Amino acid sequence: MIKIDLHSHTHYSDGHLSPQELIDRAHNMQVDVLAITDHDTVDSISEAMDYQAQQKRQLQIVPGVEISTSWHNFDIHILGLNVDFKDDVFLKRLGEQSARREDRALQIDAKLCKAGVEGIYAQAKILAGKGQITRAHFARAMVNKGVVKDMESVFKKYLGKGKRAHVKPQWIEIAEAISWIHDAGGKAVLAHPGHYDMTTKWLRRLLQEFADAKGDGMEVIHSHLSPERKKLLLELALQHDLNGSAGSDFHYPNRWTELGRNLKLPEDLKPIWHDWHIAAAV
Repeated sequence: MIKIDLHSHTHYSDGHLSPQELIDRAHNMQVDVLAITDHDTVDSISEAMDYQAQQKRQLQIVPGVEISTSWHNFDIHILGLNVDFKDDVFLKRLGEQSARREDRALQIDAKLCKAGVEGIYAQAKILAGKGQITRAHFARAMVNKGVVKDMESVFKKYLGKGKRAHVKPQWIEIAEAISWIHDAGGKAVLAHPGHYDMTTKWLRRLLQEFADAKGDGMEVIHSHLSPERKKLLLELALQHDLNGSAGSDFHYPNRWTELGRNLKLPEDLKPIWHDWHIAAAV
């Protein structure tokens, strides 16, 4: 059985590993197909593919991205899988997202300074390195500086909704993200629907609108899902005729998430990769 993981991150967004380190870990975990899906950027893809070309063990890299969108005051993430990561129009559009992300980071820093927490933006930029700055980088910088004890506390006190340094993002709408992905030749997949902080009623509404906007699939398998949640996601996927996808949402080595771990799709669900060239081998 081929091991497929269609959701992972590098240090080009909020992952901790370089593209090379991510590939090495995928080999160690015996992953056969890996989608790299950094937030609003495809900058890691060429680097990862160049590195994999030098390896003896086979690994198919699926070029991807995780696009941030806004929906009824929820931040909803849409994966673009098998996108043309060199398409000029797609790159321009992602560049606009990056600009929005940088502007938000500056606003967050201004609010932190007003709250008496200074110098965090500079440290967050160092942590981000060549990648995009995210709230996770702010959180890590604040923990490192001793402002709070852990990442969870950062969001509870400063960066979460309604907190002192929260800045509402100005992301695009779901339908626009789906259009971008389709224009780049990719499949649009709703990322980790089981993790959004919403009621089942709102989740059903989200899936309806995602399907109406011509989304292609949804993650029905991702980390930390209860059996009841898995059953609900399968029901929603079948109800809206959405293909199934599975991804670890891997960011760094830890005891909760791992590349390729426990990602088998239910047999009665058509996989998002059913028409890719790997389908016959799966």
